[in-house]
Amino acid sequence: MLSNLTPQLFFGQMLIGLINGSFYAMLSMGLAIIFGLMNVVNFAHGVQYMLGAFVAWLLLNMLGINYWGALVIAPIVVACLGLVMERLVLKPLQNLDHLYSLLATYSVALIVEGIVRQQYGSTGLPYQLPISGGINLGFMFMPWYRLWVVVFSLVTCLGTWLLIEHTKLGAYLRAANENPAIVESFGINVPRMVTLTYAFGVGLAALSGVLAAPIYQVSPSMGSSIMIVIFAVVVIGGMGSIIGAVATGYLLGLAEALTKVFYPQGANMVIFVVMILALVLRPRGIFTSSEAAR
Repeated sequence: MLSNLTPQLFFGQMLIGLINGSFYAMLSMGLAIIFGLMNVVNFAHGVQYMLGAFVAWLLLNMLGINYWGALVIAPIVVACLGLVMERLVLKPLQNLDHLYSLLATYSVALIVEGIVRQQYGSTGLPYQLPISGGINLGFMFMPWYRLWVVVFSLVTCLGTWLLIEHTKLGAYLRAANENPAIVESFGINVPRMVTLTYAFGVGLAALSGVLAAPIYQVSPSMGSSIMIVIFAVVVIGGMGSIIGAVATGYLLGLAEALTKVFYPQGANMVIFVVMILALVLRPRGIFTSSEAAR
């Protein structure tokens, strides 16, 4: 393998790893927000990612709304569905153990995925590439759309982190998780804020699905195939740690790509090997501080 390694192959795999890492980062960030601010293990996150891609596909093929319109409309539509799910499924379970919300969201994911598969089949549906062409860097060819995905993902992750960690709204969200009674004493509607937080995390998953639609085929199983990896990313970074989820997502995407270059047989298990090591050496997560762990 090493004798056949060329700069084009190496950097091409690094680009794939960066693309995968972009989706890992955005999805795990949404999952971390929901868990960190609501203490809900949202196993429906993968199917909400899939719904974002499917809504984009439906908007294009049934209403003629292109990718740029879907980038705004699809996350809002799926977030509204998330609001309904939060009210009907998660709210009655809010005072129970995390296991109940995990089982409930997993059940919802199976039902929704089954409905979509029944309506549209298991075969992947193609989605038109919104930005064609690319630039030849000499050592590799960089497609414009893939560059757009990486830049958009970085900006979205940075903006979300700044919103949660460095604004008054983010301070209210974190305080509501720690002591909702005190936050309500300031006249803030905590249940509504919790519901909107869940919708925001769901919207991030759907936004990732719209970004993924032109790269991967739109299929009912696209969410379930990535969900286990996303949970591994969140566990490694630290449950509820937004910066940990983002950083771990990008790093593991690149680690997966490097493994494909030097040891292809281990590419599918490298993330889980890292997760086992992280659980043994730092069970609270690599990016979780000792104070946050306590």
